[in-house]
Amino acid sequence: MALAAIVASVAHAQEAPQDAPYRDRIIAAESLAPLPPDDEEPVDAGGLPRAYHLEAVAARTERGDETFNEEGIAAGGFWETPAWGSFSLDATLFHSNRDRFEQDSGWGGAATLWQRNLYVDGGWHLDNGLGAINTPSLGLQRGQYRFFLPTVPFAGVSSQATQSASGVTFYGAVGRAGLYNGTRVVGFDLADGYVASAGAQWQWAPGWTGAASYLGTHGRIEPDDTGEATFVDDETHAVHVATGWEGERDTVQFNALASDAEEGRAQGAWIDASARRGRYRHNYGLFSLDPGLAWGALPINNDIRGGYYRIAYQFARWSWNLGLDDIRSISGEGFDGQYGTGFARYQASSTFGYGGSLSMRHTPENTYAAQLFADKSMRWGQTRLQFDLAEGGDGGGDSWLASVDQAFPMRGGARLSASLAYGELSYDGEPATATTTVALYGGRDLTDTLSIDGTARWTHGDGPSATRGVDFNIGLNWRIRPRWSLAAAFYQSQGSQRSPFILDPLVTDTPFISLPRDRSVFLTLRYDRQAGQPLAVIGGAPGAAVGSVAGSLFLDDNNDGVRAASELPAANVTIVLDGRYSVRTDSNGQFEFPRVAVGPHRVAVLPDNLPLPWFVEDAAAQRTIEVRVRQTTRLDIPAGRQR
Repeated sequence: MALAAIVASVAHAQEAPQDAPYRDRIIAAESLAPLPPDDEEPVDAGGLPRAYHLEAVAARTERGDETFNEEGIAAGGFWETPAWGSFSLDATLFHSNRDRFEQDSGWGGAATLWQRNLYVDGGWHLDNGLGAINTPSLGLQRGQYRFFLPTVPFAGVSSQATQSASGVTFYGAVGRAGLYNGTRVVGFDLADGYVASAGAQWQWAPGWTGAASYLGTHGRIEPDDTGEATFVDDETHAVHVATGWEGERDTVQFNALASDAEEGRAQGAWIDASARRGRYRHNYGLFSLDPGLAWGALPINNDIRGGYYRIAYQFARWSWNLGLDDIRSISGEGFDGQYGTGFARYQASSTFGYGGSLSMRHTPENTYAAQLFADKSMRWGQTRLQFDLAEGGDGGGDSWLASVDQAFPMRGGARLSASLAYGELSYDGEPATATTTVALYGGRDLTDTLSIDGTARWTHGDGPSATRGVDFNIGLNWRIRPRWSLAAAFYQSQGSQRSPFILDPLVTDTPFISLPRDRSVFLTLRYDRQAGQPLAVIGGAPGAAVGSVAGSLFLDDNNDGVRAASELPAANVTIVLDGRYSVRTDSNGQFEFPRVAVGPHRVAVLPDNLPLPWFVEDAAAQRTIEVRVRQTTRLDIPAGRQR
């Protein structure tokens, strides 16, 4: 019976009509409904990629008892050329009625023109700068582990030539000394003195690299009563010579520095070495830096002699490090003692980790700082619970702070994090001040043409060092037309804060300046135009698929690599894409490269204007990213400091 049923069903299937063959059906063009009008304006598709923007800016600022206005214009852009590399420009011109500008009739401004990747015969390429820039630095100078040689701002010319095949680099720079100024519009104040710099780096033997740099400045940068940087007459000349060897698992670098300033001549030398042995990494060195040692206009470590050792371990779930410094004052008037630090973290699962750190400074007035933390990733984001404790030694007072940081998962490129902290902070031997802080950081696209970004922090203190108030840095961006946009921002900072939990082995007394209340509001009307191909694509061929790159640079106080709401932004720092296209971070630490070709790209940070002792580690300062179609690749880049 079953066999008969199967045979019958097969016969029925064979008798069933077959499906009709596929046939194209074409809709006549005249039958189609007309497309809606395109709101994008026509684009000049001829030539290589180029773009420019113009901005009109108006700002009003209240700082302490002072109120002043600023109005200005800004222009910038980039141009690709077939034979002369790529050009980029940033320029501003503004007027201010602030008292400090009376000597210049209230006018200020700055202009910076860069020419990058200009290839010449012999495998060389040139990077040339003109305007308000910073002195160049060589790889051996930037790659310092223990001591940092800062760059110096000036107005002049700079040129660097590099031959990639041989690893040879030459640079030279000369101009007038100065300082960046302006509250909402970046300007540059010229000083009376000069800045001159020259250097070279080369590979003089297999595995060995040598470098020599000269820097001469007229003037020294010091903070005034309100915390703003000023130039003080002091002529300095300094020479830095270094050589380094890099093997498969070991490195060593020898450094010598000599300076001649009004305080006298001084010399210094230090050795940094590292060794990788399996899961362990060792760093160790010796140093001797005479009193009064200088490098350019900014202060550097001096009047110290000693050595240090660091060991770090990372494998599977464990990561930890230990360090010890022994430091002596050469003059007998500085720090004498030992500094020890330790950190450990255990990743208990893919979503939960915990650890802590301990720092101790052994001097006649012993101090220590301890920290415990736990990180948990859940469906509502990443949470960090943290407890800090510090004992300030004789008369220093005890401090503690409990905090929670929450980074929420957001869709569509939006981001939001919140911080809550409560503790008792003690400074200068005074009774403890109870302090509560609530902070928010984030951004969101409200509509297709309207977005908001910013931070907000509320602080309430009760005690002799109490700080009370609300700090804001809020920006609203509105795309009025395809090429026109309007940005409004409000900034307010009330009071100053410092941390008693940060111990520095090289600085025993952290300088602190109480800043006045600062409040400002500004409006920016911006016009953008791009050409060279249908909406110019950065780093790609005509018609290439595009995404974008955006992010922020911030001061990573808790050293976890995640931007917490309570952590401050780093403004006016240059970010370079693929070694050609550059932008600067805004007052909220944000930067963006729109319309970037899909694929791998290199993002580099030039930490010229980072406040000392903050620095960006090599792994974060230069990284490779992958841009995807119609997506924004986001980077939150942390700046750290030695602990």
